[in-house]
Amino acid sequence: MILYEYPFNERIRTYLRLEHLFRRLGELVLREHPLDHHYALATLFEVMDVAARADLKSDLMKDLEKQKTILNGYRGNPAIAEAVLDEVVADLDTCFSALNSQPGKAGQSLTDNEWLMGIRSRIGIPGGTCEFDLPGYYAWQQLDAPTRQADLGRWARCLGPLAESVHLLLKLLRDSGTAQKVMAVDGHFQQTLPQGRSFQLLRLRIDPTLQLVPEISGNRLMVSVRLMRQEGSDRMHPSHENAGFELTLCS
Repeated sequence: MILYEYPFNERIRTYLRLEHLFRRLGELVLREHPLDHHYALATLFEVMDVAARADLKSDLMKDLEKQKTILNGYRGNPAIAEAVLDEVVADLDTCFSALNSQPGKAGQSLTDNEWLMGIRSRIGIPGGTCEFDLPGYYAWQQLDAPTRQADLGRWARCLGPLAESVHLLLKLLRDSGTAQKVMAVDGHFQQTLPQGRSFQLLRLRIDPTLQLVPEISGNRLMVSVRLMRQEGSDRMHPSHENAGFELTLCS
């Protein structure tokens, strides 16, 4: 099954983008070729660009506190395992403390590294990191893989509290939904959302053998899915066949 996710607000959209970047960074650092580590650095700079948003850190801390309040409200419920609840609340406290202890924006300490910032200023220029432009960076790329991996790991750890907070919040959000099987009639599915409840994330799983791609749109009142098919012209065209998929709404 292929999983697609659609955020209902800009805050969750930002969290998903960060998760995507951290996942890519983790995969690239484990590789050994200098080119992979070049793109690992490019990804690190992308994370810094997203993290530079003024209200990101405060949004994360507010969401961590909100989740803690919600979970503590379940105490005394016989259907809730207190030990598991204590563990999740402790994880929320750990993430909150780690974020709160970092001065300024997430990854702010990396901006004090002149060598890294020199690469960052040129990495967006086509061919801007050639050896004649940045000989020091070219020399770093000639180092053995373990040395480069150690450097990348050290720089990435500055963003660790951000990564862990995003991961925990998205996990709790995804766990809040219940999957349902639905049918797109004539290639289209539409569902009115219940009033008084605010959804933040839609998750859609579809069988890849159907060769259909969902185009998702939604707001606080309604969600709509149009199934598309890629044909010989490489363009996407609406499908007009009935097809089932799994839908999860998370709040």
